[in-house]
Amino acid sequence: MKKILYTLTAILLLGSGAKADEGMWIPLLLKKYNYEEMKAKGLKLTPEQLYDVNNSSLKDAIVWFNGGCTGEIISSKGLVLTNHHCGYDAIASNSTPENNRLDNGFWAKNNGEEIPIPGMWVSIVQRIEDKTDFVLNQLQGVSEKDRPAKLQEIYKKLIDEAKKGTAYDAQMREMFKGNAFYLFVFQKFNDIRLVGTPPQSVGKFGGDADNWMWPRHTGDFSMFRIYANKSNEAANYAPDNVPFTPKHSLPVNTKGVKEGDYAMIYGFPGRTNRYEFSQGIDLAVEKVNPTIVNLRDIRLKAWKEVMDKNEGDRLKLSADYAQIANYWKYFIGQTEQLKRLKVVDFKKESEAKFADFAKGKPQYENVLANVEKAYVAYRPIALQRTYLGEGILGISMNSMASSLMPFATNAKDNKDTAAANRAIKMAMANGEEFYASFFPSADEKIMAQILEMYYNNIPADQHPEYMKVILKSKGANNTEKFRAYAKMVYAKSFFASKEKFDAFCNAPTYKKLMADPCFAMVEGFYNHYLSNYKPQVDAFNAAIGPEARAYIKGLMELNPTKIFYPDANSSLRLTYGSVQAYEPKDAVKFDYMTTMDGIMEKYNPKDFEFNAPQKLLDLYKAKDFGIYKRADGKMPVAFITNNDITGGNSGSPVIDGEGRLIGLAFDGNWEAMSGDIVFDEKYKRTINVDIRYVLFLIDKLGGAPHIVSEMSLVQ
Repeated sequence: MKKILYTLTAILLLGSGAKADEGMWIPLLLKKYNYEEMKAKGLKLTPEQLYDVNNSSLKDAIVWFNGGCTGEIISSKGLVLTNHHCGYDAIASNSTPENNRLDNGFWAKNNGEEIPIPGMWVSIVQRIEDKTDFVLNQLQGVSEKDRPAKLQEIYKKLIDEAKKGTAYDAQMREMFKGNAFYLFVFQKFNDIRLVGTPPQSVGKFGGDADNWMWPRHTGDFSMFRIYANKSNEAANYAPDNVPFTPKHSLPVNTKGVKEGDYAMIYGFPGRTNRYEFSQGIDLAVEKVNPTIVNLRDIRLKAWKEVMDKNEGDRLKLSADYAQIANYWKYFIGQTEQLKRLKVVDFKKESEAKFADFAKGKPQYENVLANVEKAYVAYRPIALQRTYLGEGILGISMNSMASSLMPFATNAKDNKDTAAANRAIKMAMANGEEFYASFFPSADEKIMAQILEMYYNNIPADQHPEYMKVILKSKGANNTEKFRAYAKMVYAKSFFASKEKFDAFCNAPTYKKLMADPCFAMVEGFYNHYLSNYKPQVDAFNAAIGPEARAYIKGLMELNPTKIFYPDANSSLRLTYGSVQAYEPKDAVKFDYMTTMDGIMEKYNPKDFEFNAPQKLLDLYKAKDFGIYKRADGKMPVAFITNNDITGGNSGSPVIDGEGRLIGLAFDGNWEAMSGDIVFDEKYKRTINVDIRYVLFLIDKLGGAPHIVSEMSLVQ
């Protein structure tokens, strides 16, 4: 079987294709595929300084932050910089009305004041290995039906071999829809402590209104520290652990940036789907995305009512609200931009070229016909999964009830008492955090509205039998019936309060669980999906998988001079480009940098999203910017580059051509919200907080120059 990377090597040696600012590249391959172009763009480092297994390199300063973001090590004492929104949950959960770190900010004066964050972790990649040949050889003769199970078997073997005799973790990552495979070996650290955060009026300045927008004036950063045992090895939290000494930490460039400067971003981008078929994009635009937006809108409005009434409740719900709101707006923007850029039409044109190429080639000629057939069968039931995950299980109490489904399975007829007990123990542990931010009155409204939305938008012949139980509730119309049903559930379910939930868990029985109205509803909807629709979803995925794999392989043969890169999948990547302004529409040009002048222009003390601390206003008025100001005396805040990033890159370092930190990425721009599906070189921008603003906020606003003194500042 021909190795896919041989094809890629030939492609790259034959010539250029995609722009250098497009692509999320595997660090292991930079020397072979990208280095010369990076150097031409302004890189001054050697390939080994970017990625090396045996010696210190940039990769050793990049951390996978808690599985959803990126961070960078910026001192020899394990100091980690990431986004404010990446640390938001840790900050909010360590805030009370009496000690409001979220609103007031927090800066530890010494190591003893740094706050341990249970459950938080970071991982540092030790090495990456290409396992493509081995995996593909092992898959020879394996049927499509048996392929997933065989892959898991292969992965386990490779991961076990990589971990043997070490304290490392390892993961396998599939690339190009299963045409290539890589092993990533990590060192994982579990003792992570909060060092500092600006007030959220700074770290989240602009709030939802400015989210995904440029110009931006947000100080989106927070700081943590990695702790290790006295041998500098990863260890669980212990009071006598010490700050971790990294192999490499990023020096900080205080000179600043100008348009055209080289910029690269190192991090863990979460998920892109650049090789999606036109049918999948059309389905997202017309059905899935609008449904997600509408379902999340119900939750956000109900939570906002609670948050506006009480400061303590606002703090409890802030993290959940921010998480839901971020991608609520994302799906709105993605849909709008996919339509504006006519991405479906673009994909259809590409597929038409592929169809011509595939004629007479048995391995490719039926790919698109098979994809069309699969989508014809899937489209009518596609919203079932969305309504289950974002709808039924998006109701907070329902999600808690679903955590006891393993108990129900194992407690029935005393099938597995030990497993049932483990399920109860886990549910009780989750309950501590869940009930700390659970508001039954809001959740009751959410349940009634989501059930009614499900009833109205899912075809009647796809409704679960349990819908008949709900509709027996009293009411002159369906709206009243759904409200009455939700009221009954929250009045009678033991999931509605921590006291009742704990009482059940202390003496759990299968009979009592099955009699609970909340659990009965969750089980009714979930089993309905499991029995009637999951097999169809699985069949769809099984049908699409081999076609997508063949499609990408065929595209590479069709376009032998084009540079291909794998979709993001939460593995370590590097993207490179430059600081660059853009023109979003006719007669409008956005500059590449914002300053504190813009904060003052947006400042509105009556608007929570655009308020600012008095001390920040005073510093601005006095022009007390210290060494961090620009040559013209202004205080820089944010800048944009044309780097290719996505979710998961939040907190990623923006690094100059000499390997120095110039900022950290925190957002994409509205005009390129379609970026997870298609890269648009005209509009795609990454929004970054300028490192000089970060230093200014730590030093001048936070009064913590001792933290700045840890770093290596250079010009």
